[in-house]
Amino acid sequence: MPNTSRLVRFALLIGLLANAQQVLAQHPADQWEFGVATGYLTKIRHNSPLDYAIIPTQVLWRTPALFDLWQGANGARLAVRNRMSIVAETFVKGPEDYYLAFAGSPTFELWSADQKTALFYEIGGGVGLLNSKHVPGGQGQDLAFNWFTQLGVRDQLSKKLAMTGSIYFTHHSNLGMTDPNPGIDVLGLSVGLVWPIE
Repeated sequence: MPNTSRLVRFALLIGLLANAQQVLAQHPADQWEFGVATGYLTKIRHNSPLDYAIIPTQVLWRTPALFDLWQGANGARLAVRNRMSIVAETFVKGPEDYYLAFAGSPTFELWSADQKTALFYEIGGGVGLLNSKHVPGGQGQDLAFNWFTQLGVRDQLSKKLAMTGSIYFTHHSNLGMTDPNPGIDVLGLSVGLVWPIE
């Protein structure tokens, strides 16, 4: 009887170790994630005569990979995920003061075989509100749509933390609901931190 008890304990220990190893080996792209990002963006198009500079702050979530577009024999992969974010922009230059919005997009991640580095590309958009001031050259109404794209790199600092850096572009427009509708086009850099949701 004592031998049977030891065997059961040993089998349970082996099972727990195997399960722990499987959890530790989970690919970062196969987990839900939470992140924050911020940056600095400046006007790149003269659709408005006014100068614009914006600090975007985002709280974001990414889904586990929906599918892979490509898998390498060595473990590298090109994964596709979904991204959702709450956007809070502070206008450093420009007549408006803030923009609060929701945005969503797919995320394309090209992962290295060691699962430590990924190139990523995102393109998407959403809708939100700003405090338009009806200044000539400014935005004509509070409701504004956004379109964004970014290309960046991600570095896994540990299993629990990743850092991102990207070139980030965003466009604001009310889709011609007011005339004139100058819109805003800004480009700059964004940095962020990402954690898995367990």
